[in-house]
This record gives sequence, C-alpha cells and structure tokens, in this order.
Amino acid sequence: MTGRVPVVIGGGGPVGLAAAVELGRRGVACLVVEPRTAVSHARPRCKTINVRSMEHLRRWGIADRLRAEAPLPVSWSQDVVFCTSLAGRELSRFTGVLGLSPDGDRFAELGQQAPQYVLEELLRATVAGLPACTLATGWRVDTVEQDGAGVRVGLLDEAGGRREVDAEYLIGCDGPRSTVREQIGARYEGGQALRPNFGMVFEAPGLWEHVRHGPAVHYWIINPEAPALMGPIDRDGTWWIIALGVDRESGERETRRIIDAAAGRPVEARVLSTDPWTARMQLADRMRVGRVFLAGDAAHLNPPFGGHGLNTGLGDAVDIGWKLAAVLGGWAGPALLDSYEAERRPIQRRVIAEATANMAVLSTELLAANLDDADAAGEAARAAAGDRIQATKHAEFHSLELVLDAGLEGSPIVAQGAGTRLPHLWLAPGRSLYDTLGPGYTVLVLGEADPGPLERAARDRGVPLTVLDLRGHGVRGRFAAGLVLVRPDQHIAWQGDEAPPADVIDLVRGA
Repeated sequence: MTGRVPVVIGGGGPVGLAAAVELGRRGVACLVVEPRTAVSHARPRCKTINVRSMEHLRRWGIADRLRAEAPLPVSWSQDVVFCTSLAGRELSRFTGVLGLSPDGDRFAELGQQAPQYVLEELLRATVAGLPACTLATGWRVDTVEQDGAGVRVGLLDEAGGRREVDAEYLIGCDGPRSTVREQIGARYEGGQALRPNFGMVFEAPGLWEHVRHGPAVHYWIINPEAPALMGPIDRDGTWWIIALGVDRESGERETRRIIDAAAGRPVEARVLSTDPWTARMQLADRMRVGRVFLAGDAAHLNPPFGGHGLNTGLGDAVDIGWKLAAVLGGWAGPALLDSYEAERRPIQRRVIAEATANMAVLSTELLAANLDDADAAGEAARAAAGDRIQATKHAEFHSLELVLDAGLEGSPIVAQGAGTRLPHLWLAPGRSLYDTLGPGYTVLVLGEADPGPLERAARDRGVPLTVLDLRGHGVRGRFAAGLVLVRPDQHIAWQGDEAPPADVIDLVRGA
C-alpha cells in the first residue's frame, strides 16, 4: 500500500478484477483497491456471461470453475418465456437464447447464466492466486495526480486513514460514481430512460409448483398488474424480479402485490433485497487522460436488456490489460495505448444503441386486452401478442453478431482487412484452436508463405511470437489468407498470402 507499483486498479468489481487477471497472468504487478471487504449476495446484478466473456475465462483457465459454481447449469434451460404470469398463459418463447446452445464450432464456450457475485468471487480467488496481484479491500481511490513520469494515487480506508501509492498507470474501474473519472476531468454524455424500475430478490420455495411454462432463463410478465421481467437465481426458490415503470416508493409499498401478480396467485415469499434503478445510456467523453484509463461502468452505461453491460466491461479489461502489459514489458510503442480508446469506443457505442433498441419494447409495451381469456378473443389476442414479441424481441436474445463479430476496423494497430475475431474451430474433441495460441502474438501458418520474416522481426524487437503450423489439419478454407497474425486477445492483426514486410510487427505493436 506504499511505494511504487506498475499498475493501480481503482475498483475491484468484475471489471477491475478481470484487468488484474489479465495483467497478473503476464507477470505485471498490480494493486487493486476496493471499498467492499466482502462480495454481497443481496443484489445479483448482471446474470448473463456471454460466449465471448466465457472464451476469456477459458483462456484464464477458470471457465469450468465458473460453471461448477453457477447455481443454474446451462443444461437447465436455454429458453426465454413471455407469459401473462407464471401461472397464466404463455404468449411466446425464444429457444437457444444468449449463446446457451451450441452453434457448430462458432465459439469455444457456451454462455453461462450466473449471478454477478459468483463471477466476482471466482475472480477474487483467481487474483489471490496470482503472485503479481494484490487485492486491498476496505480502500478506495480518493485523489489522482499525474505527470510524465507516473501517477500518484491517494487512497482512503473506511476509517479515514490515508495512503499514497505511485504507479506508472491507473485504471479506473470504480463504477458509475467513479472518482477516477471525476479526478481526470472526464464526464458522462448521454441521457437516461424516463421510467424508473424496481428490482427485488425474494425467496419463494413453493413458487415452482405454480409455474406452468417449464424452466426458463427469464420470464417476461405481460399483465397490467405487474408488467415485469423475472427469473430464478437457483433451483431452490430464490428469484429476482424487475417491476417495470415502478418507482422506489411504490415498489417498497407494494412488494407483495407485485410478486403475487407476477406469479399469478398468492405465494409465500420473503423479500431479501430491493434495488430501485433507472436505465442510463451514457458514455464518458474520454477514456484516457495521460496515464489514466477508464473501463467498465466508469466509462459507459447501457440499459441491461440483452445482457451486454458487464460483458462490455470485461472486454475493456482484456483490451487495456494486455496492452499495458506489452508497454510495461518494453516491446510495445505508444500507439498501442492510444488504440485502447480507438478500439473500444465504437463497440461501446454499438452496445448502448443495441441495448436502447431492446428497451423500446418491454412488458409495458406488450400489454393488451383479453390475453388471459379462454375464448376466441383471448386466442386472437395471444396470437397477435406472440407475433409482436417475435418481431420485436428476437434480436435481444440472439445477438451473437454483436457479441462475436465486433471488429476493430480502423484501429491504428490493425492492418487493413484485419481486425475481426479469429474464427474459432475445434482441432480435436475438447481442444479449441484458441487453446493452442501463445500468450503474445501467434502466427498461423495455413499455406506455403514463409513466416520467417515475422519471426525475425518479432525476435529483433522482443515481441513474443508463437508460430502455429496448421497445415495438414484441413482448415485452410476457414481463413482468408495463408498467414494469419493473431493478437493476444484473439483478434486478427494482419493476414496475407505472402511473407509480410518487417514493418507489420511495428504496426501491430504500436511503434
């Protein structure tokens, strides 16, 4: 907590911890400061860990551990159900949602539903096992001062005790109320939704007896008494619910009525926590000032519909993590750090736009008369509602193009015609192409072009490079070129059918 450390990470939620894992696995010492001494289970927050995030967890060696600790296995359900209540009529459903079902060899890992605290506790344990990382709980960033030589970070503990730490870089992962963002003079731009929402976690062990629609990841409740979104946290009777358009005062006063209306009948329930919130669509006007970077909610906020917020933050952590490690390792140039904002902001803008579009049609917009009626009018109303649900909500649950195909075209460290995520494929049962990539850059040899110039240029500049010969595996048709240079984050940096000039290595290392 005193002296100098290469990287200080302000905020030890999932994004800050992910940045520490990315750095610590590369041997870069970092200090994570987090005010909370323990991870709270009261508010599960994000519950969707998408396929791309799970691919990163696979690279870190912890994907299987997360699945083992998640209360709901992937096999439990891959459906989202729209219904008038849990005991009422089904209106429509989506299957194979959120990357929970296999899609050939399109990705290395299925998505996983898990409360945020499960991921956070796993990441804390992972950081604790990395000698380069220190997690200091009970502390928060208070002041930030920087010059050309480094950053002086003032820290406060719960009792008002103060320490100062000198670092070469600071990553602000300290959430929507980020002190780091405020200290560097950055600010959110954008707006927020007009309607409030009221979240709850509750126990109702007998509720499953009344669910007519089978297991589902989410249940969208379409009735005027409780338009809501809800789902199970586990199989033992713990549930979360978001009452849409309900403010704090009304939610606190009507907790039991909301639960009963969503269930479709009175149930025995015990409220464990409440969480009023309003969706925000905001992006910081800058993600970097000098030696200080912003990541996760400190840099961007989006509505939760589609499950992109936490996953976008994890993408930030991976990006800045390997780039800082490269610079601190002495083999990267200044343009590598410049590329962080250039690469992440287009993705963040797209996520905000997609999540905002998902928010345009919620349970409140799907209300209609006669939905629960047993007559012809009811059948017609349910058919019309089902058609509208399929037309307006499909993209929310089937968004792999956004998750997997967000490219880095236009990046200053990516060659023209590159920047996409490396196509995934299985080399053998359970053995992913991604499992064979090196920790630095990897050049895939798929044709007859000589990778020698790349190897020599990398060696001369100290750039870690692994050569992976895939000739004979019958996979050439999956790739656009015979030589493919892959970054540490599994994105393609350059590709071609002839030996590249040496300056390709200088381009991709930011020099």
